Amino acid sequence: MEISIVRKRLVDSIERAKRAAAERRERADEASRDYEQFLHAVAIPLFKQIGNALRAEGYAFTVSTPGDSVRLTADRPATDGIELTLDTSGPVPHVIGHVSRTRGRRVIETEHPVRTDVAVRDLTEDDVLAFVLGELQPFVER
Repeated sequence: MEISIVRKRLVDSIERAKRAAAERRERADEASRDYEQFLHAVAIPLFKQIGNALRAEGYAFTVSTPGDSVRLTADRPATDGIELTLDTSGPVPHVIGHVSRTRGRRVIETEHPVRTDVAVRDLTEDDVLAFVLGELQPFVER
């Protein structure tokens, strides 16, 4: 193969990679702005409502807002909880739920998107509530 063909294809590949990276950064920046609004308008108020309702039912949970996230943590053990964060590492940014549960001496941690079929700006209170209620079941069945 001629060097001019190899070089042309290499330069084309580099340009495609640069465009893709710029588009990914643009999507991540937009998702970060949307996530900030989502966090303050939807997630934090809803987590506080859930925390208050859990306390009223006799379950000791605390809501905190470390950094750019919201966390619902069991008072005992303090390693148990549900946290929402923004993941921009993939091709499409998602709000990720991180769940940590203690079973004996083991800590079981899972992560998955709240919803994969909608953009961050389109997440609703119902989406977050459904996610949290689904993940709370192991905490309250004890």
